[in-house]
Amino acid sequence: MFCHVIDNWGDAGVCWRLCRQLACAGQRVRLWIDDPAPLAVIAPAPPPAGDDAIEVHEWPRTLPHALPPPVPPGDVLIEAFGCDVPPAWVAALLPARGRDGAPSVWLNLEYLSAEPWVARSHGLPSPVLHGPLRGRTKWFFFPGFTPDTGGLLREPDLLARQQAFHAAAWRAAHGDHAGPWVSLFCYEPPALPTLVEQPALAHALWLVAEGRSASAWVRSAPPLPAQARQRVLPTVPQAAFDERLWACDLNLVRGEDSLVRALWAGRPFLWQLYPQDDDAHHAKLEAFLHWLDAPAHWQAWFRAWNGVPGSTAPALGSGDLAAWAEAAAAARQRLLTQDDLLHRLLAFVQAKREAG
Repeated sequence: MFCHVIDNWGDAGVCWRLCRQLACAGQRVRLWIDDPAPLAVIAPAPPPAGDDAIEVHEWPRTLPHALPPPVPPGDVLIEAFGCDVPPAWVAALLPARGRDGAPSVWLNLEYLSAEPWVARSHGLPSPVLHGPLRGRTKWFFFPGFTPDTGGLLREPDLLARQQAFHAAAWRAAHGDHAGPWVSLFCYEPPALPTLVEQPALAHALWLVAEGRSASAWVRSAPPLPAQARQRVLPTVPQAAFDERLWACDLNLVRGEDSLVRALWAGRPFLWQLYPQDDDAHHAKLEAFLHWLDAPAHWQAWFRAWNGVPGSTAPALGSGDLAAWAEAAAAARQRLLTQDDLLHRLLAFVQAKREAG
């Protein structure tokens, strides 16, 4: 698997979760990443079971003439998010046929979206017509929210871990607080000052992620109400971040990896999409809201949180949060009835290799 780190935690986070799940399913995995630094935080040491089947190599992506070291080739090559592996690397690391003689499989693991074209594009071939890889085929694999896509990452033990988790004990270990708990992991949401001032959060404890989220908080958050509090929390391994979302009453997340984790938490959340210069993320948001089947009040907050022109954030009371919670739980339940991304990916690869 190849990963080009653009958004720091998100790109590395998705790739590491998939690598771990592949390894735990009995696959041997080699991760090439152009910036291994995020793994030092999100990938805990000593490694959990299965992580010893993952080799991590630094990918000199910015050196166009660099060649891969002499390592055994694989049977499957995954380019995460269209990171464009050089042809010489593909040729060296992925022969046309694998070690067992079956065809090798070359995949482009795409970005997550609920837009209608995703289902139409999932699983389509992209034949190489020119150059040294002429005659080879790359396949598009799109994560998604519906059964006709590649699905979402979900660990086999996720539900068991959630059932064993004690939110009250987690809160007590993090200082305890009588009001609502809010987790803030964001870019620079334009509606942050408005959210801080909402009646439902007048007594909130704000758990602000360090880094970009904390900087946005310092720049734009207004003075807190008298009985509200804030605390900056360090970046933690992925399992600990999941627990933070399970323990909070409202989760403010960004990008792709933490959206999926917020969905599995089944609690009220607001997702801030990665901002794009042409505002293409607004259409992506609308497609997600259509799938989410969110109450109109919740949709209005999603739009305001993402700076959609003309959007207005309505007053937020405790009753509104309860309605958000009900809709979030329903969305989680719909997803739990579907196969996860790992199972769909392995089935896709097996089908392509057997088609031979």
